[in-house]
Amino acid sequence: MFDVGFFELLILGLVALLVVGPERLPKLAHTAGKWLGKGRSMISSVKADIDKEIKAEELKQVLEEQKKKMNPLEEVIEETSSTMQDLKNETESTVRDAQNTLGDSKPASTDTTNDSEQRSGG
Repeated sequence: MFDVGFFELLILGLVALLVVGPERLPKLAHTAGKWLGKGRSMISSVKADIDKEIKAEELKQVLEEQKKKMNPLEEVIEETSSTMQDLKNETESTVRDAQNTLGDSKPASTDTTNDSEQRSGG
């Protein structure tokens, strides 16, 4: 940020020594150091807050992109579920029709006696 070399600092120190005097120079340096430290800590705090906000925004964008990518998968799952439900309904109706057709051609009492005879082994 500031390009301050050794000679610039040396000149600044000499000017401060002449203006303030040797008795008050250490206290002035201490106070200046305190203010400089506070300023640096405030700047680093602001930078950290900005970084957190930027990362939070990036995370929100990533989550939104993932939601967009997940929508086609959800559509495929819903479509497959509806197709499976339709197939189930068709199968059930076909089985019912077959049972009705078989039930009309054979008496119900004959079916139950044959089943019970087969189970008992006779």
